[in-house]
Amino acid sequence: MCDAIYIHIPFCIQKCRYCDFLSFSCEDITEEEIEKYIKNLVNEIRMYPKQNYTSIYFGGGTPSFLNSIQIEAILKELNYNLETEITLEVNPHSTDIEKLREFKKIGINRLSIGIQSFNNERLKVLGRNHNRERAIEIYKEAREVGFENISIDIIFATPNQTVGELLLDLDMLEKLKPEHISIYSLIWEEGTKFMELLKKGELTEIDNEVEGEMYEKIIFKLTSLGYKHYEISNFSKEGYESRHNSKYWKNLEYIGVGLGASGYYNNIRYKNNINFDRYYGNISNGIKPILEKEIVTSKDKLENYYILGLRLLTKGIEVSNEKYLKKIEILRKNGYIKLEEGRFKLTSKGLMFANDVFVEIIED
Repeated sequence: MCDAIYIHIPFCIQKCRYCDFLSFSCEDITEEEIEKYIKNLVNEIRMYPKQNYTSIYFGGGTPSFLNSIQIEAILKELNYNLETEITLEVNPHSTDIEKLREFKKIGINRLSIGIQSFNNERLKVLGRNHNRERAIEIYKEAREVGFENISIDIIFATPNQTVGELLLDLDMLEKLKPEHISIYSLIWEEGTKFMELLKKGELTEIDNEVEGEMYEKIIFKLTSLGYKHYEISNFSKEGYESRHNSKYWKNLEYIGVGLGASGYYNNIRYKNNINFDRYYGNISNGIKPILEKEIVTSKDKLENYYILGLRLLTKGIEVSNEKYLKKIEILRKNGYIKLEEGRFKLTSKGLMFANDVFVEIIED
């Protein structure tokens, strides 16, 4: 059963320096073009069988750049109920209290706020268009209008960041008490402004040991505050794990719609066209706007289950396949994996070298 849908909104106020997601500056986008995109998005949704969704996720880009009428036009095409988790990614700069009030009125019940840092200097380095004060203000406004399920995104190991600066970010999270925290180390991606500046020598990467120390302090601080470290980069209060993202980590199918969106449906992983004209052209011809796809083999499915499942730190995986069991046992003997109640899970050591562990599992 496929009961999750990801909806990509590719518009942004401006492109962040570290971002490699498919997004376009709104300076060059007219209101007519946004309406055209929504119309085509709705038509793409209609190409899939009606599902009863337990999770709807608006990602981007900056979905909160749209107004509530535009978001509602998309929601009207979907079957869901009061129990459905409906997440909207929010940028502090493109949202105000009135917008938040309207989003709540149309049924959005979970916000994912892209704050990234509470340090103004860090925010400038990242190319964010909000400051610390606005980040705190939007969180308080969301509480004021009644949102009870809020996730905050934070990035660490940014150029020249100190451990002390990270600890101040963690102290602010302690004060705000969001239900969910996604906290990622910076990834240097090709094609980003950050990578360009790195190659020019204008930015430098954080030392691996410092990054490891930062990650350890994050885990210690957030777990001591009562957050469950349920996934490598995610922490939540009890019962507030991201329902949508958990479907990814459980290797469950989901529909992805919108420009450049990825999906996993009917045993096929796919990615949509990344060019507006081709995306619109496919849809106007009644064709799903898929750029590339691959059939998921039984081997792919098994390996994805192992890798994604190990990311879920409290659940882990069961392994019966003899080939992979041998690999897991070697990793266990070397202290990267432990066995608890019949399920294999990453140890603290394995957590620090998770990518290496995953490579060991899938390498032939």
